[in-house]
Parts: sequence; C-alpha cells; structure tokens
Amino acid sequence: MKQTVQMDKIQANMRKGVLTLEGFLGTDTRKLVDILVDDDAEVRRLGVTHAEIARRMTELKEAGEKGLGEFINAGKNIEVKVDSVRGRLPCPFGDPGIFGKVNTTVRDKLTGKEITFTDLHIHMIKTHGFYEGKGSRFRLEPTQLVELLQVKPQS
Repeated sequence: MKQTVQMDKIQANMRKGVLTLEGFLGTDTRKLVDILVDDDAEVRRLGVTHAEIARRMTELKEAGEKGLGEFINAGKNIEVKVDSVRGRLPCPFGDPGIFGKVNTTVRDKLTGKEITFTDLHIHMIKTHGFYEGKGSRFRLEPTQLVELLQVKPQS
C-alpha cells in the first residue's frame, strides 16, 4: 500500500501540538500507511480483527461504567474501572464527532498487568486499525490488548 496525499494530511494532524499536546505518533518515524499495515499484519497473525478488539474494549468499558469509578469484576481474572476526564478529542482521521476523554483501565488480577484506553482508541481501532505510533505514551500494542482483554475471534 502506498501513502496518499490524504494520509500525509492525516499524519500531519497526528503530530505533537496539532490536535493534542503529545500527538498520536510518539517517536515513530514511519509513514502512517506503514504503521497501519504493520499493526494490521500483527492483528491478523493473532487470529482476530480490529472490530473484534474494539468490540471487546466496548464490552469492558460498558461493564466498568457500573463501577462508578471503582474497579469491578468483569470476567475471568479481569477487573475494570472507567473514569471520565474533562475535555473532548477529535479523530485525527477527520471523522465527524468529538470523543469524550473517558479512560477505561483493565487489569489482570493474577499478573497485575494493566491497559488503559479511551473512547477515541476504540473508534480508531474499529474504524482505522490505528493503535497509535511506537513510542506514543498512549500506544496500545495489539498483542497486549488481545491477551489482557481476552479477545476471542467471532465464529
């Protein structure tokens, strides 16, 4: 796949200080198309889809909302907490809508490992297969997401 002029514009929006203070790319110097292709290959290697990952993230977020800001059980060895922070973020891909800063933290009770993701992450993964660039403070590694969130392929 080749980087288009449109993708160049989107990537420019993802840089530090444009839409967010820290941006979406971290220290990643690859072109956006290469980031997307590499993450897509990893997700396919894991035997799931971006939609399945996003669906599981949504399920856990919805379960966590019942905890009113406290960790609650959300399945086998998993607990989840949802916090809302003031502010909203646009999608760097230019999609309509603004996403509230809602943080969902999922913790494996056995290992203590945690992942925190936002509503914007769910959207970007489902719609664009984008997990942020390497070195980004908010980067979500597909392998870690699939393992910790216990994502199962839909039959």
